Amino acid sequence: MHVIIVGAGQVGYQLAAQLTAEKHDVSLIEKDETRFRHVSGRLDCLILNNDGASLSALEEAGIGAANALVAVTASDEQNMIICGIAASRYSGIVKIARVHNEDYVLLKISGNKSMRQMVHEEKKFLGIDHFIHPDVEAARVVLRAIEHGAMGDVLSFSQSEFELTSVDVQKGSAMDDLSLIDWRKKHSGESLVTLIERDGKSLLPSGGTKIKRGDRVYILCSTDECEKVYALAGRAEKPIRSVGIVGASKICTLIVDGLGFHDEARSQTQKLKLFANTAQSFFSFFKSFIQKRNRSITIIEQDYELCKTISAKYPDVLVLNEDITDENFVAEERIGGLDLIVTATGHQEMNIISGLYLKSKGVQRVIALVSGSGVALIARRLGVDVVVPAVSVEVDAILSRIKGESIKGIHTLGDGTTGIYEIRVTDGAPLAGKPVFDFRLPEGGLVMLATREGLSFIPRGDYVFKSGDNIIIIAKNTQVKEIEQYFGVKI
Repeated sequence: MHVIIVGAGQVGYQLAAQLTAEKHDVSLIEKDETRFRHVSGRLDCLILNNDGASLSALEEAGIGAANALVAVTASDEQNMIICGIAASRYSGIVKIARVHNEDYVLLKISGNKSMRQMVHEEKKFLGIDHFIHPDVEAARVVLRAIEHGAMGDVLSFSQSEFELTSVDVQKGSAMDDLSLIDWRKKHSGESLVTLIERDGKSLLPSGGTKIKRGDRVYILCSTDECEKVYALAGRAEKPIRSVGIVGASKICTLIVDGLGFHDEARSQTQKLKLFANTAQSFFSFFKSFIQKRNRSITIIEQDYELCKTISAKYPDVLVLNEDITDENFVAEERIGGLDLIVTATGHQEMNIISGLYLKSKGVQRVIALVSGSGVALIARRLGVDVVVPAVSVEVDAILSRIKGESIKGIHTLGDGTTGIYEIRVTDGAPLAGKPVFDFRLPEGGLVMLATREGLSFIPRGDYVFKSGDNIIIIAKNTQVKEIEQYFGVKI
């Protein structure tokens, strides 16, 4: 697959690095000379110091033979123009633009249609196939974690009641020193231990692997079984009743909306359109949040003018114009009594430090937004319950949209070396009609979930791949080529 990326910022760089590691053909265009020099010696791909809004630059990057164009510069308008220029001459490739202004996303929504129709039928604007809204992607991850008590990372799958949930194993718990051979003696429900994060590294376990205290374990199970899994790890899931959010950012307002506290200045129709378009299943994760009964939200923001704006939008939300690092403020406002604090400022170091500080003052759970997976690993080691690496979340969203119709989703886990791949089995796939035993990856990857005719299940030895099945695979990123050969798709 040949992908052209315009913009070598954090997202463009990580996207290029991941695609080149998977042996894809990548061309990266960066206008800024300093940034161009920075990435030139670090990536094994064609890198051009040029303006991506120029057709000649796109043609030099090989757009005539490209499969996808991804515009991730710092400017929404620039990204849309780049895609529009490409569409004027090369309409056959997938064009993706990153935008932060949700009004641009609304331009892609059809008129008077039902929610179901809006999800599946979009008008193209400037020839753009997909918009990526970073704040929506990050807010979705935060809300999914809140739904499960902010115990750890949670990954949901389309058309399935199964989820991949993570939890830190406590000393003396039922999981401490447990061999995976004995897992079913502890948990009788349908579940699968898929990944162990230990000492900053991701391990794909086998039957003889032992779980140790301090491990972060990723377990596939149905939503109803999550509470039992947390209990086995020595963590009791508690409902989140009081939520504090540090930083009145756009992500903050999206979280507040998702929790059922609606912006009074904006029509509900607009919001439904936005969420239906940018995240097909945004609200499907959060059915329990539609009602805001028995839940309170406190927003803490230093900017006085921003506080006034947020207060007017959300009259049922307590907005405090304060410095979260002020110890007197924390004591006076009883911030330590919150069930959860979400640190969502634009500074990842502040998010980690303030979250840990508030946890030391009595806050039960902490969710912190950071930039990438490397910082996320450090934050988890320090004691942050859920870390949202915004760049990795955005890259996963982009990858899920450029891989073709057979690739339903791609998600990065742990230290970034392990991925989850959602694949649809097509007619003529090499594995179609063959048993799960025929699927073998040298580094321990496995098929962990299958969905057939609306029914999801963990496949056993007698499972036979069938055209139309949706398959969830966990594997090392280096195994992508082997997966492609088994399923006859490009990942």
